[in-house]
Amino acid sequence: MSTIILGIESSCDDTSAAVIKDGVLLSNVVSSQAVHEAYGGVVPELASRAHQQNIVPVVHEALKCAEVNKDDLSAVAFTRGPGLMGSLLVGVSFAKGLARSLNIPMIDVNHLKAHVLAHFIKEKDEDTNQPKFPFLCLLVSGGNSQIILVKDYNEMEVLGQTIDDAAGEAIDKCSKVMGLGYPGGPIIDRLARQGNPKAYTFNKPHIPRLDYSFSGLKTSFLYSLRDWIKEDPEFIEHHKEDLAASLEATVVDILMDKLRKAAKQYQIKQVAVAGGVSANTGLRNAFHEHAKKYGWEIFIPKFNYTTDNAAMIAITGYFKYQNNDFCSIDLPAYSRVVI
Repeated sequence: MSTIILGIESSCDDTSAAVIKDGVLLSNVVSSQAVHEAYGGVVPELASRAHQQNIVPVVHEALKCAEVNKDDLSAVAFTRGPGLMGSLLVGVSFAKGLARSLNIPMIDVNHLKAHVLAHFIKEKDEDTNQPKFPFLCLLVSGGNSQIILVKDYNEMEVLGQTIDDAAGEAIDKCSKVMGLGYPGGPIIDRLARQGNPKAYTFNKPHIPRLDYSFSGLKTSFLYSLRDWIKEDPEFIEHHKEDLAASLEATVVDILMDKLRKAAKQYQIKQVAVAGGVSANTGLRNAFHEHAKKYGWEIFIPKFNYTTDNAAMIAITGYFKYQNNDFCSIDLPAYSRVVI
């Protein structure tokens, strides 16, 4: 009998539902929220209201695209956390109600683990380009920057993480200071392709072990920009490509420096990247360069699976289903947690 998992993701501002059958993705529907662009960041109250409007049609569309009836579902997997509490509650409540109505198990999913396991999403049964255990995964997004030792589907160890801002958060804030808009990641990426990454130098933190820090870089960027604007009020407009390229290069250097140390320390050649910032061109190029230089076997997710999506929730739910790792209906959502 086939195992069919419905995945539901609502941790931030994207409402998503996906269906996986026997480990193979049948559908992955995402509804994004453009309302936050005017505010330069996600507004939690607006996000939760949009989730309430979107979740029923998104789940309906996911089932329709997968050509699966809700009565055929084996279990419902959902993001329990971390994320915005209001947004999470919409997805968690819907998942509980649906699972109870169908009398099928519920599977709670850690959003961060799901980003890592996005590498195991199969679009066809013959897809085999997946990392082998153990491997290292650099998880980089707007809210998280971590180096994770992945020992198995359900066994992961955080080797290092940010002690303040995440990489994506720093990029977004620097983009906002430049007046480039939100979200800043894609804008900085596009401009950086046209600029000189060595045009400007910004401070790099000296943090012990394998932890990260990006607050110093953000402050260095802000103060440098302030001084340059004093001399030329139109400085940003005249140099935005070089600023974006130099900012991106600094962030990538910081990320890759610690990742190299982790790979050497743990003697691991299988290295993956995950999370929203893994869509960044500069970071992807750095991974390819390191593969050539250090003999790494690298794994970079498709763009569809870098940002928040329910396919990664569904595949995580699928692996947990194999172990009968279900949850009770009284489990609450949580806003903050590490792997």
